[in-house]
Amino acid sequence: MICEFCNGGTINKKVKRQHWLKGKLYIVENVDAEVCTECGERYFHAAVLDKIDKYLSMEHEVKDKVLVEVVNMEMR
Repeated sequence: MICEFCNGGTINKKVKRQHWLKGKLYIVENVDAEVCTECGERYFHAAVLDKIDKYLSMEHEVKDKVLVEVVNMEMR
């Protein structure tokens, strides 16, 4: 696959992905992705994203929980 941002080549790697589903944020480890060897852009096949949605929608093991800050950069 060719990166649409820098035209570099991609390799298949396992990565962490931040994934939103039904208003909840998850960090999913060991996700298959195509990663650009030049700029690092990551591409996920639709089947992989569907598999994540399905897994998170049912009872699943939770490895860890983290506290995440949400900030608003809008100028007041």
